[in-house]
Amino acid sequence: MRNIQFLIATLLWVLCTEVVCAQAEKRSLTIEQMFELAEQNNSRIRVHTTAVKQALEEVEVAKNGYKPSIDASLSFSYNGDGTILDRDFGNSFKAEIPDFGNNFALEVSQVIYAGGAISSGVRLSELQAQIASLNAEKNRQEVRFLIIGNYLEICKLENQLQVFDSHIEQTGKVLKDMRVRHEQGTALHNDITRYELQLQNLNYSKAWMLNAKKILNNQLTVALGLPESVEIQAGDINIATLDEKSTAQWQEEAMQSSIPVQMTEKAVLISEQKKRMTNSERLPKVALFAMNNLTGPVTIEIPALNKNFNYWAVGVGIKYSFGNLYKSNRKIRADKLNIQRAHEERAVAQEETKLGMQAAHIKYKEAYTLLETKQKSVELAGQNYDIVNYRYTNGLALITDLLDASSQKLDAELQAVNARINILYNYYKLHYISGTL
Repeated sequence: MRNIQFLIATLLWVLCTEVVCAQAEKRSLTIEQMFELAEQNNSRIRVHTTAVKQALEEVEVAKNGYKPSIDASLSFSYNGDGTILDRDFGNSFKAEIPDFGNNFALEVSQVIYAGGAISSGVRLSELQAQIASLNAEKNRQEVRFLIIGNYLEICKLENQLQVFDSHIEQTGKVLKDMRVRHEQGTALHNDITRYELQLQNLNYSKAWMLNAKKILNNQLTVALGLPESVEIQAGDINIATLDEKSTAQWQEEAMQSSIPVQMTEKAVLISEQKKRMTNSERLPKVALFAMNNLTGPVTIEIPALNKNFNYWAVGVGIKYSFGNLYKSNRKIRADKLNIQRAHEERAVAQEETKLGMQAAHIKYKEAYTLLETKQKSVELAGQNYDIVNYRYTNGLALITDLLDASSQKLDAELQAVNARINILYNYYKLHYISGTL
C-alpha cells in the first residue's frame, strides 16, 4: 500500500513539474537588450521621464513673462439710490441713480524692462529642467547597474550549478564504486556514510542556489517589465572584448560624464542665477500699457446721468520698491554664501569621483590577477584530487583525505567561476561611476 502511495505521489510531482516547466518561458537576453527593455518598461525610469517633461513645461511657463498681459472685466449691477447730506450729516436728500449699471474694462500691458527678473527666471527654469534630466539619467544608470548586478549573479549561480552538478555526478560515481568495494570487503561502511553525507550537502547547496536564482530572476523580470513566468537565461561571459583604459583616461571621462559632478556644476549655475534675480529686485520695472473702460451710469454727476461713459489711455508705467534697497542686503549675502557652498560641493564631488575611479580601476585590475590565481588553483586542486583518489583506490589514503581533496577542488572551481564574473562586474562599475553605463 505504501509503495502504491509513493508511486502516485511521485507521478503527481513529475506531472506538476512538467506543467510548471511548460509554463515558464526561457529567454536569453544580452545586457544591451535588457537595457532597451528597461527603458521601455521600468516604472522608475518612467517616473523620472515624466518629471523631465514637467520641468520642460515649467520652462515654457516661465517664458510667459515675455508675453503681454491682457485683462478684461465685465460686470452688471443693480444700483440703489444715493443720499446726499451735509458734513455734519444733516439736511439729507435722495439722489436718484439709474437702477441698471454696467462696467467693461480692457487693459493690455507689456513689460519692457524688469531688471533681468524675467530672463533670470527663464534661465533658472531651464537649469532646473537640466537637473531633472540629470536626475533621470542618474536613475537610469542606477537601474542599469542593478540589472547588471542581478544578471551577473544569475550567471554566477548558473555556472556554480554546473560545477555542483559535475561534483554530484562525480560523488555518485565514487559512491557506486565504494559500494562495490564494500561488498568485496575492501571498503568500510563508514566511508560510504561519509560520502553519502557529502552528497546530501551538495544536493542541499544546489537547492539553495536554485532558490536564490528564482529570487534574482523575479527581481530582474520586474526591473525589465517582463511577466514573472519568464526565466532569464544567462549568456556566455566574454571578458576578451572589454575596453582597456588607464586610470587617467577613466578619470578624465568621469569628470565629463559623471552625474554627481554635472549636478554640482548645475547647482553652481543655479545659485548664481538666484543671486541675479535678487539683484533684479533693486531695479525698477517698466511696462507699456493701453486700456479702455466703458461704464454706466455716470455717477460723478448729480443727478446721475443714465448714459455710458467710455474712456481710454496709453502710457508707460514705472514701478520701484525702495524697501528692497535695505530688505535685500541679507538675501544677497545669503546668495553669495550659497554660491560659495555650491563651488565647495562641486570640488567635493570631483574629488570623490576621482577617488572612486581610482579605487574601482585598482579593483578591476586586481580582478584579473585573482582570476589567474584561481585558474592555477583549479589546476592544482584537480591534480591533487587525482593523486588522492588514486592513492585511496589503492588503499594508501584515508576517506577523509579524499573528502578534503574533493572539497578543495569544488571550492577552487567555484572561486574561479566567481573571479571571471567579478571582472565583468568591476568593468561595469567603472562605467557606472563615470556615468557612461
